[in-house]
Amino acid sequence: MDSTSRVEQPDPNIVGSEGGGGGGGEGTGTSSASAATEGGQSTTVSAAPPSRYESQKRRDWNTFLQYLRNHKPPLTLARCSGAHVIEFLKYLDQFGKTKVHVTGCPYFGHPNPPAPCACPLKQAWGSLDALIGRLRAAYEENGGKPESNPFGAKAVRIYLREVRESQAKARGIPYEKKKRKRPSTSSSVATAGSAIAAEAGGSGGGSGSGGDGVIGQQPPTAPNTTV
Repeated sequence: MDSTSRVEQPDPNIVGSEGGGGGGGEGTGTSSASAATEGGQSTTVSAAPPSRYESQKRRDWNTFLQYLRNHKPPLTLARCSGAHVIEFLKYLDQFGKTKVHVTGCPYFGHPNPPAPCACPLKQAWGSLDALIGRLRAAYEENGGKPESNPFGAKAVRIYLREVRESQAKARGIPYEKKKRKRPSTSSSVATAGSAIAAEAGGSGGGSGSGGDGVIGQQPPTAPNTTV
């Protein structure tokens, strides 16, 4: 990218993974605060360390801010747009580890190439998609307004969709959205039967909760009415 200079940082391929190592220097240990008590003694209150997701989000955010500072001319966060976010994603491709075959490659569309080729390594679509999600959240956590969030811009969504489709063709690995499983007829009948049994038990014993036991709880057992 002509308009940028390289950012001195660890391999940005960790940007695409949740967690990663202990880079960043922030939030990796347990912080403590001392508070004075009435007797003059101090007690130490330890805060829980941040989750892997929060640590990765902080590293991603710091990496992006460093990229803006090294941009020529330098960019401020207030002037950052969706086009600059796309520039950043393309800049990260040089650190990618995913082989993406070009159209003229004999292994184009081959999910398991039998031999190496000279095609470039890029950031995988899934890594970029997860990165944008973390940066979008970090932007608003650091005072940005949702309506001006550059990571949620339409241009960024279109770019990610194009990357997903092109990598799916080049690598021969389709990206499919997870479909919600619809309950089968047998399970629906079983649930309805449990609800009826629970309702009967509630009216007979006086302590049943009717249909409340159907969702998220085990349905109450119907009383034995055999004489």
